[in-house]
Amino acid sequence: MTTAAPGDKGQEDIAALAKGGRTNFMGFLLRLAARLPFLFIAGRMFGADALGRFASALVVIELAGQLCSLGLKRGLAQWLSHEELRKPANVVADGLTLSFVFSMLVASALYLFPAPMFPSGVYSDIDRLLAFGIVPLALTEVALAAQAYRFDIATTVRARAIVEPWTISIMAGVMFFIVPESGLSIAFLASVFAAAFTAFVPLVRTYGLPEQWRPHPVEMMRLTRQSLPLATADAIEWGTRRVDIAILGLFASPATVGIYYVAQQVASLPQKLKTSFEPILGPVITRNLKEKNYAAIARQVSQVGFWIMAAQAGIALSLGIPGEGVMGLVGPNFVGGTGALTLLLAAEVVASTAVVSEAALVYMARIRNLWISVATIALQALLTVGFIVALRNLGFAESFWGAGAAGALMVALGIASLVKAWFLSRILGQPVNNWRWALIWATAPAVVVGYCFTLLPEWMELLFGIPAILFTYGWVIWHRGFGPEDRVLFRRKIAPATP
Repeated sequence: MTTAAPGDKGQEDIAALAKGGRTNFMGFLLRLAARLPFLFIAGRMFGADALGRFASALVVIELAGQLCSLGLKRGLAQWLSHEELRKPANVVADGLTLSFVFSMLVASALYLFPAPMFPSGVYSDIDRLLAFGIVPLALTEVALAAQAYRFDIATTVRARAIVEPWTISIMAGVMFFIVPESGLSIAFLASVFAAAFTAFVPLVRTYGLPEQWRPHPVEMMRLTRQSLPLATADAIEWGTRRVDIAILGLFASPATVGIYYVAQQVASLPQKLKTSFEPILGPVITRNLKEKNYAAIARQVSQVGFWIMAAQAGIALSLGIPGEGVMGLVGPNFVGGTGALTLLLAAEVVASTAVVSEAALVYMARIRNLWISVATIALQALLTVGFIVALRNLGFAESFWGAGAAGALMVALGIASLVKAWFLSRILGQPVNNWRWALIWATAPAVVVGYCFTLLPEWMELLFGIPAILFTYGWVIWHRGFGPEDRVLFRRKIAPATP
């Protein structure tokens, strides 16, 4: 029996990570193509007020969905890698059962007491059903995590980048003419149930049905306790992208919240790039942890971190420079969110280091990582309130308050990135750094090209300017920033390591 050399395993890891990155980049493009129609329909047809009320409810629904997935988005890989004696389908069934029980309890409570979802007090009986969207949200996370453990990212792309966004876009358009007062709620419910179905069909094909399985409450509670730090960390990481909406809703009108929500939805598109690396990075890290190969972990975290930062910077430039045109697509009233959009896009770039560092910290120092995350969201909340109050007291119009919330997010995530990268490098005894000066060299000409296109009519700025910015940035980063290992990201086959 022969074993793979360390070099071979390193090549295989990089190849697996690169494949996941390629697949998810296509998913980003598909998600972009599908998300913009929804924002256009919601903004132009339903209006900023309805969109703001919908966004406030979604904050609670999605947070509950994250919590009820019990951290299995990353924790399931650890369960599967340590449960060699049990059938994998049975391990997945444990996770699904736990998630279903918790999500049904929370959904039922929110349905009976809907005030947290609708702080304005304006909602219909159909809107209350939004609470039950928590169940498919949580179960889909577990199913996709199980597929990712087998390096199947295509299912995530189909569910999250094709089925879910296109369903909500199409249903929102249809429901406007049938149930306009609750059309967004029905569209959301249809999209999450469609995504769940898309995830579960390949899950059954991959793992099969459980055999001789029955719930074991004691064992499940043990697994739940193990997963709680992960669940909390996931919820906090997600919460940093939503607490700003919740706080802004306390100070501003629903219309302002709706405008900010659109900016956040556009800015969250590059954030999805990192989510595809997480499921692939998790199994790679857990295997290297078992082998105590800390140098490989540091190398992979730095490598993936640079890929994510480089991609997010290019997307941020292409969407931020023509930001007024992008926001104007949703409606003239939404152009006031351009400043918030620019800062939110910058926040996603600075957050990339924290994201990849946390991918290792959740396995190596989950409690300490949790405390750093708690401190991050607490800092963000304080800064958000402080910036909004300062802008209000200085006499700035309400349309500027969203930029204050976005600025608070950027500062908090930047600090978290520095702290988590430093902490991980201390644990590994290896440097962890995804910054390269080539990012500056690529950004400078892209900004010049983008500025030139802003002088043209808006339709030309969007139609030709966005591709031109991406091409300019991509050409420079390829020639000045990407080395041989980075270019694996664009290679379908990787040559085996030489003995």
